[in-house]
Amino acid sequence: MILPASFLTSLEGIPGYDRAAFENVHEKGQQVTSLRINPEKWASRAIDELTEGFTLHQAKDIQASPIPWCANGFYLNERPSFTFDPYLHGGAYYVQEASSMFIGYALEKVCGDMHGLKALDLCAAPGGKTTLLASLHNISLLVSNELIRTRVPVLYENVVKWGAPNVFVSQQDPRDFQRLPGFFDILLIDAPCSGSGLFRRDPDAISEWSPQNVTLCSQRQQRILADALPSLKEDGLLIYSTCSFSKEEDEQILDWLIKEHDLESVRIDVPSSWNIVETESESEKAFGYRFYPDKVQGEGFFMGCLRKRSGYTGGVINVEKSDLAGATDRKVLSEWVKDADSFAFILKNESYIAVPHDLLPDFNTINRNLSLRKSGTRIGDLIRGKLNPDHELAMSLILNKNIPSISINYSEAIRYLRKETIVPAAGLQGWVLIMYNNLPLGFLKCMPNRANNYYPSDWRIRSESPFKH
Repeated sequence: MILPASFLTSLEGIPGYDRAAFENVHEKGQQVTSLRINPEKWASRAIDELTEGFTLHQAKDIQASPIPWCANGFYLNERPSFTFDPYLHGGAYYVQEASSMFIGYALEKVCGDMHGLKALDLCAAPGGKTTLLASLHNISLLVSNELIRTRVPVLYENVVKWGAPNVFVSQQDPRDFQRLPGFFDILLIDAPCSGSGLFRRDPDAISEWSPQNVTLCSQRQQRILADALPSLKEDGLLIYSTCSFSKEEDEQILDWLIKEHDLESVRIDVPSSWNIVETESESEKAFGYRFYPDKVQGEGFFMGCLRKRSGYTGGVINVEKSDLAGATDRKVLSEWVKDADSFAFILKNESYIAVPHDLLPDFNTINRNLSLRKSGTRIGDLIRGKLNPDHELAMSLILNKNIPSISINYSEAIRYLRKETIVPAAGLQGWVLIMYNNLPLGFLKCMPNRANNYYPSDWRIRSESPFKH
């Protein structure tokens, strides 16, 4: 792997940059595989259960070791075929680059014991940082947004599989969030960038790098930030990150934010043993955190944390009444939902969704001002007093596990995920939840002479498994 000389020269003088070591680690091209488990779906299980599954079904000796800055994050010694692991499809974990998991650590350090925080992940696809934020105890509501239409489906899929009922998905331009002035306590902007931090993982990106592209990315980052910042309340936190090494996209953006938008830098306490390099910007001495692949087990990454010093203090705006389920419909829906009294059932686009009661005012505000791709958990359609359940419900953390279910083995799980025919035991009728090692995978509808597989067609496994099952 040959890195552009102009790129290497541009990094000279940046703290932590060691040209020889940097070139050497890229030349070796070693790939790092990491994942983060879903604490709500994997709470009582050891990581060994996951790696033993890889080893058993894929004939690979997969071992895991912890990521220092993420309690739920693990490195794998080699990359399995995640496509053929039912746990992935059931939302038990997310395959995420290790360095970017530092965002969760930073927020936990800064937010401490604060609760009930509203967060916006502005550039969210494919969903790694959204699922990371969704597992933080501080956050009660999370809007996960993606501007690029073609990237929204994968974001939606990953949010659904994670199962959290407090995550809304939208497809909006950053300036659209100015309709919600001072609404969010946390604004995460993992900005589109020149991508130099991912050269080792994506060598094809090297040919696209140029000083001109860095400049264009920096200008685009400033536009995104300026458009979205009004939605952050006074004293709210901005987490800004990139997968670029260029100071024009990193420390210089922090300087610009402080000078032009009245923010102040927040320092994160980071153990020195992690080899994360703390930097200070040139003019405003803002703290940034750099991840170099020759120093950490991960890809290139940059993050800064800033607090907004002035602006709107937040509050509920433009509230309108939701179309709540009547008593008869609510009784039917409640049978499918755990702790149903904690949820409002709302008719939206001819289907019922479940939204936590304490988020109802915020839901009404967001729903009035944004076009939501996903809001709360879609329960399904009521037809003649009976529910046709949605796949979102099967994946959700609010599903009532007392509904009828059947357990299937690995080979049956792969067939189900390929949307092939599953033959349940005789005598089953109606909707049945498919379970793999106590993890829901979706619904099956059983009839006297057949069973219909309701796994989403767009999500099915399309390729042939290279393993015996």
